[in-house]
Amino acid sequence: MGLFLRLLTCIFFTGFFLYLYIHQLNELTELRLAIPSLQREVQEIHEKNLELQYAIDSFESPIHLMELARKPEFGHLKYSSQNDVIFLPE
Repeated sequence: MGLFLRLLTCIFFTGFFLYLYIHQLNELTELRLAIPSLQREVQEIHEKNLELQYAIDSFESPIHLMELARKPEFGHLKYSSQNDVIFLPE
């Protein structure tokens, strides 16, 4: 009876550890399958960031800012004098 109980315990623990190992492999496989979709999403975000950076750069270009300065709705803006500018150390 003791030998049967030990054999049954060994089989139980072996099965339990095999179950845990297979479960861990399944989780790893799910993560590996998720990588391509996440990679596409990161690539889309990167492309969107490049588009937005281009839009910011074109808006902040000196030519565009000079065109905005010539418009009547920005006519009240004046250049500040050197005495009005405060420089803060970093």
